[in-house]
Amino acid sequence: MDPIAIVFYAIICGCLSLFAPSLGGMAPRLAVGAAVGIAASIALPFLRTAMAGGY
Repeated sequence: MDPIAIVFYAIICGCLSLFAPSLGGMAPRLAVGAAVGIAASIALPFLRTAMAGGY
């Protein structure tokens, strides 16, 4: 797992989540966005393997 990818996705999703007003204030939106980014970067290698047929 690439820690740089985790940090990158967390930063990108955290920044993008600032535009999601339905989540409340800026801090909760940033936290949710960062969590989504971390989850996406962790899931990506598994999805690549599954899509390539390498179960």
